[in-house]
Amino acid sequence: MAWYPGATKMELQPESDAQPAIKPTQFILHSIVAPWTPRRTYEYWRDSTNLESHFGLGYDGSLGQFIGTETRADANGVANRRADGTGAVSLESASNLQASDPWTAEQVEAIVQLGVWLHQRHGIPLRICRSSTDPGYGYHRLHTAWNPDAHSCPGDKRVEQFHKVVFPAIVARATGKTTDPKEDPMAGYSQAQIGDAVLHRDNIPAPKTDPNLKKNPKWTLASFIQSIYTAADTVRTELRETRKVLDALAKDIAALRADVAALKKES
Repeated sequence: MAWYPGATKMELQPESDAQPAIKPTQFILHSIVAPWTPRRTYEYWRDSTNLESHFGLGYDGSLGQFIGTETRADANGVANRRADGTGAVSLESASNLQASDPWTAEQVEAIVQLGVWLHQRHGIPLRICRSSTDPGYGYHRLHTAWNPDAHSCPGDKRVEQFHKVVFPAIVARATGKTTDPKEDPMAGYSQAQIGDAVLHRDNIPAPKTDPNLKKNPKWTLASFIQSIYTAADTVRTELRETRKVLDALAKDIAALRADVAALKKES
């Protein structure tokens, strides 16, 4: 059996010794539908069910391993172990109770590092599984044979992250086409997460004309954008009112000119 050096070993017994060996050819990602730490996930597998995953991932990127990657774990339907002895490595990740939230940046980084190790250690090919038996990377609902109960696992946002962020990062990291995350502070972050961080960083000096300058000397970029929009909207409103006044004035002037013309004719 193989133990990932980047995870804390929390070995499940008797499963770790009693369950049959596999040749790992797939890596399948799950959401556990609970905000659990790896320790809590381990305790659930140990005390409450006869199912289990190979790994458990917390929101903070902490990773626990419960069974060696060359031993069957029962989280992937028929992909747990096939007749030819091949099987899938499974990871359950902390989520909210609806499995509707995205993976955190820390979770993304942990998944990417593990995905690279599985490629290097077990030769899992760098492609998304084209069928339920095809070697590669995937997520629980990707193929019906893995997910006979038709769960939405790991959730819509995480499926999108898998395709746009997680799997491309595994491929790039494994092939040496990306920088180390220690050198790139944005590695593993999605565009949405980066954009949110930029918009809500509270570090920009507030306008000197702001009446609350002393109480609130720093603004976020989002606040500046909102302030500019509000000011522009006020100007647009004032221009509309000014146009109404000018139009009324133009009518008065036209009427006055007509009166003057009429007086000239009478005289």
